[in-house]
Amino acid sequence: MDKNELKLIYKNTHRQMGVFQIRNKANGKVLVGSSLNLAGRRNRFNFEVAQGCASTNRDMKEDWARFGAENFAFEVLEEIKPGDDPSRDYKFEVAELEKNWIEKLQPFGERGYNKEKD
Repeated sequence: MDKNELKLIYKNTHRQMGVFQIRNKANGKVLVGSSLNLAGRRNRFNFEVAQGCASTNRDMKEDWARFGAENFAFEVLEEIKPGDDPSRDYKFEVAELEKNWIEKLQPFGERGYNKEKD
């Protein structure tokens, strides 16, 4: 196969997508997020753990420094299964699923690292 064929195959390959949480095992706080590529997001988390750095979330960075990277876990909360409909809007579905999980878990203040939207 040539380079263009490989790119097309990669582009058309469905990736695991859905909602995740990064959970602080020491205090139970969570950061809820979503991704169209959960494996890529998990790799980013693993890199952050290896490098000893946290995301751009200031509160989580402080806890990361306080409790250590080993006290944080990446967990998939829910996946969206790809379908055959080429017009399906996965970006919208993932965003809605994330809203539902945030509403359910209320990961704000003492419960989490998400920021409430006005």
